[in-house]
Amino acid sequence: MKRKKLHFFYRSLIIFGFTGFVFLSCNDRPMEGMVILSQVPEIHEEVNYSSGSSWRYLPESRIVAIDPTDSEISATILTESFYSACAPEISYDANFIIFSGQNNKGEIWQIYEMDLAALSVRQITSSNENCIDPAYLPGGRILYSKRNKDKMGNTGHALFTCNLDGSEVKQITFNPNAYFASSILQDGRVLSISRELYPETKESKLMVLRPDGTKAELFYQSIKGSILYSSAVETSQGKIIMIETDAKADKAGKLIAIDYGRPMHSRLELSKDMDGSFRSLREQNSGNLLVSYKASENESYGLYEFDTESQTLKKALYLDKKFNAVEAIMVEKKTRPKKIPSEVNMDSDSGLLLCQDINFSGYDHLKKDSLISKGVQMEILGLETSLGIVDVEKDGSVYLKVAADTPFQIQTLDKNGNVINGPGSWIYIRPNERRGCVGCHQGNEIVPDNKQPLSVLKEPVVIPQLTRLIVKAKVESE
Repeated sequence: MKRKKLHFFYRSLIIFGFTGFVFLSCNDRPMEGMVILSQVPEIHEEVNYSSGSSWRYLPESRIVAIDPTDSEISATILTESFYSACAPEISYDANFIIFSGQNNKGEIWQIYEMDLAALSVRQITSSNENCIDPAYLPGGRILYSKRNKDKMGNTGHALFTCNLDGSEVKQITFNPNAYFASSILQDGRVLSISRELYPETKESKLMVLRPDGTKAELFYQSIKGSILYSSAVETSQGKIIMIETDAKADKAGKLIAIDYGRPMHSRLELSKDMDGSFRSLREQNSGNLLVSYKASENESYGLYEFDTESQTLKKALYLDKKFNAVEAIMVEKKTRPKKIPSEVNMDSDSGLLLCQDINFSGYDHLKKDSLISKGVQMEILGLETSLGIVDVEKDGSVYLKVAADTPFQIQTLDKNGNVINGPGSWIYIRPNERRGCVGCHQGNEIVPDNKQPLSVLKEPVVIPQLTRLIVKAKVESE
């Protein structure tokens, strides 16, 4: 009863506009136990990974607070002064939220932080391009997606980080991909939906990388016919849970779980026996999920609790026929992820890439040797032109020194110059980064053999190969 009175008192202060009032309470988290969510008047089911329109940018959305223990009390608006506000994320101490907001229609979306005790809001980013999907990083920085153009003029969303006061803005992804709906794993890495946009649009994937942009690699790819539809959430049971839709059917969102240790080979549908559609999810400290769900197309998304043990949906926590309830987070303290030290050195203009064997494509590659030609060269492709062709060593290894933050693809060639594998996904190397790969394989669950590649006994080959580019430019001019 005492707790309900406190919540009622808290809401009353919001309603009457005492936004500067600081709560004098022994509880340093005055909103603890409340749920904060985005209310959206209309949701377009189409997923647009290049612009983010009507998916991550939710027009006329607003952020509200509700008491999940009392369904009779209406939601309290926290972002009354914004035309649109969405994507709230709670700080690890549960004292703040960050979110993306648009002050007036047509204006740039920026990242803001709200003090949940004083209810004061301050602007973090001052970008000339839209910013969305903020997340707290350990160490006093935040991560977010920002609309960005590459050198070819391709428009997507790159990942950026900055301090909580908006200073020291750093771009951390440089390939022609769109990055959305990021979350932070307990090991300190970033998990983000990524979709290649150039030279053609490909299916979305879950990519994992460090907060400085290094060690970016594939984490999970949906089965054929399915599309990623939400940020991925790591649970205390070592699962990664997300929402996928069926690209050919009714596009109903389904709950999908994968194992942290074997993401590519552990897919399990948690809602396979359920009708209806899921839209977003977050884990509570109890281990259950807060999910946005609707039973039919004629309904709005409501807030429910999903029992991960029994894989069943519990009763509704909040329903509003006028709004969709999405992106719900519980106001409760969370475990702070590890802080990964950065190897990036901006005084360096390159990084190193070692491939152990370009002819390795899985543990069954020896069976394939008699069926396909053996690669003897590797070609590095840039956005506009080839950056060089490198002869590999007898053991198939190659050691490169690559210009930093320059996107490139790799393809392997046989002795006649024919392409064997590739081109692969876009890669970039951060300044001073050291990266290694086993070979041309899919997934990140293969470890290299315990042997020294022949290529490391020599100096790395510099990419781009300037002499090659100069010759090419001369030929074209003639």
